[in-house]
Amino acid sequence: MISRSLAVAVASVIPLLPGAHGLGAQDTAATRLEPVVVEVSRGARRSLLELPFAVTVQTPDSSRPGQRHLNLDETLWLIPGLSVSNRNNPSQDPRISIRGFGARSAFGVRGIRVLRDGIPLTLPDGQTPVDYLDLESVGRVEVMRGSASSLYGNAGGGVVDLRTSEPLPVPISAAARFWNGAFASRRFVAKTAGSTDGFGYQANVTRTESDGYRDYSRQRMTNGFGRLSHDDDSGSYGLEWLGVNTPVAQNPGAITRAQFESDPQLADPLSVRKGARKAVKQSQFGLTARRGISRGEFEATGYVGTRGLDNPLTFAVVDVDRTMSGGNLRATLPFSTFGADNRFTVGTEVQFQNDWRRNFTNCNDIPPPTTPTATCPTPGVERGSITLNQREIVSSVGSYLRDEVDLGERYSFTASARADAVRFRVKDKLITATNPDDSGERRLGAVSPMFGILAHLTDSHSAYANVSTAFETPTATELGNQPSGAGGINQELKPQRSLTYEVGIKGVGASSLQYNAALFSTRVHDELIPFDIPSSPGRRFFRNAGRTSRRGAELGLGVALGDFEVGSAYTYANYRFVDFTVGTADYAGNRIPGIPRQTFQLTATLHTPIGSFVTEGTTTDRMFVDDANSESAPGYAVVNARIVSSAFWQGSGAEVTVGAQNLFNTRYISSVSVNAAGRKFYEPGSQRAVFVGITLQAAARRALDNQ
Repeated sequence: MISRSLAVAVASVIPLLPGAHGLGAQDTAATRLEPVVVEVSRGARRSLLELPFAVTVQTPDSSRPGQRHLNLDETLWLIPGLSVSNRNNPSQDPRISIRGFGARSAFGVRGIRVLRDGIPLTLPDGQTPVDYLDLESVGRVEVMRGSASSLYGNAGGGVVDLRTSEPLPVPISAAARFWNGAFASRRFVAKTAGSTDGFGYQANVTRTESDGYRDYSRQRMTNGFGRLSHDDDSGSYGLEWLGVNTPVAQNPGAITRAQFESDPQLADPLSVRKGARKAVKQSQFGLTARRGISRGEFEATGYVGTRGLDNPLTFAVVDVDRTMSGGNLRATLPFSTFGADNRFTVGTEVQFQNDWRRNFTNCNDIPPPTTPTATCPTPGVERGSITLNQREIVSSVGSYLRDEVDLGERYSFTASARADAVRFRVKDKLITATNPDDSGERRLGAVSPMFGILAHLTDSHSAYANVSTAFETPTATELGNQPSGAGGINQELKPQRSLTYEVGIKGVGASSLQYNAALFSTRVHDELIPFDIPSSPGRRFFRNAGRTSRRGAELGLGVALGDFEVGSAYTYANYRFVDFTVGTADYAGNRIPGIPRQTFQLTATLHTPIGSFVTEGTTTDRMFVDDANSESAPGYAVVNARIVSSAFWQGSGAEVTVGAQNLFNTRYISSVSVNAAGRKFYEPGSQRAVFVGITLQAAARRALDNQ
């Protein structure tokens, strides 16, 4: 049923494309698997065909030109097992999940480690804010799926490593891009890049403004990125910065099913009355160095950053000032023993996070507006009395080792383990006669091993199997949000632990056929489950489920025939509670909410002298919205299409893009808020949005010829 819906939708678009008399291809890896080497393996750079776990590589702008770089759902497209739920809420990050991990995150990204050029964006408590992540300069995406990613620590779903594009091979170049589209959406980008004698640079600044598809979803944001690099025969070095200033990002909240049926553009009335929104400033510097040593390699990374957040919510005004820092040292050393070649990797990673968190009473919409109260002493002032004032300090140390052993020409064996220790500390600064000292400390840790074997079936095909474990701590906010209303650290909430069995096959076949398939079974103990309570609507609390089971299949296929490219990604996800009781309710056998059972994505690109014609389609099953499976968001099929052309400005560096998101104006729910109070589960997806983009570029002729 799923395949048929999307096939009908895409088939209705393809005939509209000039000369679209066939289909072409692009694998989920977006490039030929055989020569592709990846960094995300946390060892020496390796070919995809030599890794005994599921890895996908994307080059988004090459395979699907004309992207606006607005959201991660554009960049992380066509990766089986991974989904991005665009919440159409500028105050909330998109919800990213891999094999179901992270699907029920209330804010930020959870259960997945996110890196930028090998530098972690994920904090030591496991949370990743991605609102400051610049997508304009991303040229390559590497995704490791499953618990084999535990070598990166404190996550069970996988790793997403966003790699910066290579600078143009000229001393200087410049580009400007302007986008204009539906819902008063405007975006301006200025870029520069160049390289000479092994030194390279690139920088961009972006201004984004939008009134949003939904009511009360206005956004104003400026973000930027800069990188200096040097490469020579002995190694490579890089210094980069990324940051954001978002003075306005309104929060329309989730709505009920009846409200969605009435008008999907509605905002939650309580969120509007309380002025829910956020303003954020963040800046981060990172340094990377890689150097060859004998036949091996040494790598060092370090970063430091700050973040300021003003976040009025329906239950409080949250103010956070944060500093974060960290570093990683890794060495990979090849050697031989007992006639077998070994590739041994050892490393240590440290991270620090220091938050000064203050909560105030939200005094918006407090009747009557002119009467002072104990909690809102100044009428008309949003911030009332302070209810929380504490320093939250999180530190983590993780040491890991890995050995790859070649067992003859056809087989290799990989074993790895990581030991993690995460420390949470709270220093309470609000101590009164009625509010006792909530200062405290909690330490969480685990050892996560992985074993894998890989068989080279031929030079361009391989099969693998692995067994891996992972653990995931609650975040500092999740430990601090206690249903009792107490401050400090929740001493009862446990980290979740997972065990995964996985088999897969990948390779390159005739006619540029590319494929990547995996089957997996994951058992999770003490899974972290979000829920709301009526007395604190909009505030997320967490509890542990006894056991859950995740069984799934992932398939990526692609083929390239001349100027035609087509790629597809299919995910089957049978995720259920095995042992989970809340009060008298037994949820054993229920589907885990927030995750559709089936998802299918398809893209087709036709390159002609006139321009490139791109179509994208996605369809999903329904997904349940609560642990009881009492309601579900219906499945949907959505198609996007665009034309990218420089034919009329040949040689001028000018390019025009015209496109439409949700071409057939489907009304659908793109994301859900799991177990939300008041049955406010639903976050509607945008209906049709037409856009136009104009790009102007100036660079030396040899740079343009090499693009």
